[in-house]
Amino acid sequence: MNFVDELKHLDFKDVGRWPLLFRLLAIGVIFVLLSAGLIYAWPIREQSPELDAARKVEADLLQTFDAKQRKAANIEPYKAQLKEMERSFGAMLRQLPGRTEVPSLLVDISQTGLASGLQEKLFQPASEVKKDFYAELPIKIRLTGSYHEFGNFVSGIAALPRIVTLHDITITPEGKDSGPERLVLDVTAKTYRYLDDSETAPVSKGKPGAAPSSGGAY
Repeated sequence: MNFVDELKHLDFKDVGRWPLLFRLLAIGVIFVLLSAGLIYAWPIREQSPELDAARKVEADLLQTFDAKQRKAANIEPYKAQLKEMERSFGAMLRQLPGRTEVPSLLVDISQTGLASGLQEKLFQPASEVKKDFYAELPIKIRLTGSYHEFGNFVSGIAALPRIVTLHDITITPEGKDSGPERLVLDVTAKTYRYLDDSETAPVSKGKPGAAPSSGGAY
């Protein structure tokens, strides 16, 4: 019986009865398979931390890519929104008077009180306070009149073409002899003007926490 015939007649359920040659061959094949498995598995186990780190980097990169892809898909709406913000900001800046317009604006504020039927007891612009790109000019105002006239004054201030805000409002009776309808309005009106480049440069170079520089009162 040749080698091939003996191989065909091997009983895999009774390996112990195999001829010595076939038993040695079986042991050799098992040894080779085990050695190959160990050789393949050992480097993978040694590099497992590096593999985990690479997988984490891959996940982070995929997340970054996904976020940038969403931004890229929405780039046109973002551009439209930016243009709208720039348009709105420009419209707000146009409401800020320049240096030469402030005196006329102060006259408009004073005239608004007089046109509302109020008596002006105090109109005192304070020192200008410079901010990032604009200057704030507080004005202490004291007016006497009725609630209705105060309402007309506030409406008139809101209707001015320039930005004027009212702060620290207090209303008190004028006095016993003036009647219950006569009241005193103390308020701080604030108007704003845009700073040009020559004025913003010294502010940006100042030390952090330094007090803002003040200009003369108008």
